[in-house]
Amino acid sequence: PEADVIIGNPPFLGGKRMRTELGDRYVDSLFALYEGRVPHEADLVSYWFERARDHIERGKLGRAGLLATQAIRAGANRAILRKIKNSGDMFVAWSDRPWILEGAAVRVSLIGFDDGTEPTRVLDGQPVKNINADLTSSLDLTVARRLEENRDICFMGDTKGGPFEITADIARNMLQAPVNPNGRPNLDVVRPWINGSDITGRARGMWIIDFGVGMAENAAAVYESPFEHVLRYVKPMRMTNKRAAYRARWWIHVEPRPAMRQALDRVSRYIATPRVARHRVFEFWDVRILPDSRLYVFARDDHYFFGLLHSRPHEVWSLATSSRHGVGNDPTYNNTTCFETFPFPWPPGQEPTDDPRVQAIARAARELVEKRDAWLNPSGATEKELKSRTLTNLYNRRPTWLDLA
Repeated sequence: PEADVIIGNPPFLGGKRMRTELGDRYVDSLFALYEGRVPHEADLVSYWFERARDHIERGKLGRAGLLATQAIRAGANRAILRKIKNSGDMFVAWSDRPWILEGAAVRVSLIGFDDGTEPTRVLDGQPVKNINADLTSSLDLTVARRLEENRDICFMGDTKGGPFEITADIARNMLQAPVNPNGRPNLDVVRPWINGSDITGRARGMWIIDFGVGMAENAAAVYESPFEHVLRYVKPMRMTNKRAAYRARWWIHVEPRPAMRQALDRVSRYIATPRVARHRVFEFWDVRILPDSRLYVFARDDHYFFGLLHSRPHEVWSLATSSRHGVGNDPTYNNTTCFETFPFPWPPGQEPTDDPRVQAIARAARELVEKRDAWLNPSGATEKELKSRTLTNLYNRRPTWLDLA
């Protein structure tokens, strides 16, 4: 209806859960109605923002004030706030506030917008000159462009799409099994596996069955015990998946990241960081270990590049360009907005290795790695003591030696 003001708390549902909760017919109709106006990846709440914006632009509404989770200022959702600024503007916003209702605790953003006639701007209770699409008021990092020089270095890890992971005991039995009918050992398709908790906490010693990017079913079946495990535990789950391709290739991970695998073939180890973490920490891992989708990995194995990733400039940049996740409000790193927009001192791969600055950064990074590893795994420590020695606990404590390093 035509109105002076609309305020409200529209229903929230993450973009990835819309089909599960609302059904294909509803979602397909919604996509068709808002085609070209709302990205398909956006959360459900974004449609209310776009509907209100459209009413304002057509003169049917004076202003609107809507609540959303703080994810509205990141990713596909942010496109809606850009549209609001293009056709009008936001005049008041709270970027990130806790919201507790009926036992549910989330982080929310509250946004008031109009056709741009309101002269004042208030962000988080303070007067500002401008409110950017990411609900900041200083440098507008939402317009930072992805740099061609930074491509094909940072990748999201493998998405398994089923219980392919196995314990060390199961892996040991598979690895000790006799050679298969193809004359090959199970080591070809059974490999160590890590996710975010192996970096922020202690490495759990997990393994995973991995038939690579496109191994045919008859070729995979010759690896007897790994294939039988996947047949028993993975196939029933994958047969219920809505995507035909995932059902048809049920023994292959749903997103095996071929570009990542190809890039990692160039290095002996890679650098990994958790997608969501309180502290932006990085670690080296052997290239044989398969990284999970909860990690972002970098196809570089040198200390210089490690030092740049752990530098204060990159930390500040990644915090400013990341979205926030969950009740803990931890920053979420990604390859497109956090890494590929970051201006390195030299284009990656073109660093002058004989430059004293490059060498100094590499030395400092090596020292950091060595001191952290010595703290994480001190000689003579008991199993109980080791459990508390994690990167998260180390960076929570932030001892002086770590600051100096």
